[in-house]
Amino acid sequence: MSSDPNSRTPFDLCGGHAALDFVNSLDRRFGGEPLELLGDYGDLLRFAEQSQVLDASRIRALARSVTPGAAARALRAARELREAMASVLYSHVDGHAPSADAVRVLERRLHDADLHRELRWERGVARQNRPPALQWRWGRFERDAELPVWILAQSASKLMLSKSMEHVRACGAPTCRWLFLDTSKNHTRRWCNMKICGNRMKARRFQARRAQ
Repeated sequence: MSSDPNSRTPFDLCGGHAALDFVNSLDRRFGGEPLELLGDYGDLLRFAEQSQVLDASRIRALARSVTPGAAARALRAARELREAMASVLYSHVDGHAPSADAVRVLERRLHDADLHRELRWERGVARQNRPPALQWRWGRFERDAELPVWILAQSASKLMLSKSMEHVRACGAPTCRWLFLDTSKNHTRRWCNMKICGNRMKARRFQARRAQ
């Protein structure tokens, strides 16, 4: 595990949703040698903080308290979840049903997350006009190494069971295909990052026309 979760290159969070950015953490999935951006547990914590699924105080607590063995198990769980998410999301984008195995992994990971939440009665906050209410909290599991995995599983579930799935796209560059949520006015966005993949594909088409 990296001793400093913020000591490496920031993740490119162009997907518009934490679940999609998480899938994109395996780069070059469709072209060349795949590049693993979650090299260790420290990378997972960096991703969780940069994508704002966990706040900085929780990240620091996990970095201090998680043992190497627990960190290794959590990293394996994160990668398993990510690849199941990728299988389901790319199947959806490509217009066919996902594998039953991928759906079962997602189901298991989501059930696992739910088992680690605790129902708490929270006092109201007068200055925020917030009345007392029951709330789901992580409670005694807040310093468990798999906390980022559970939260990402919940994020994936919310996306995949929502109408937003209609606007999940894959980058038009065939060697990229990073996922993103198309929130453009007419839902015609084609690239994960116009400055990178969009300009690169435009340049290739221009060169091909000149060569004719």
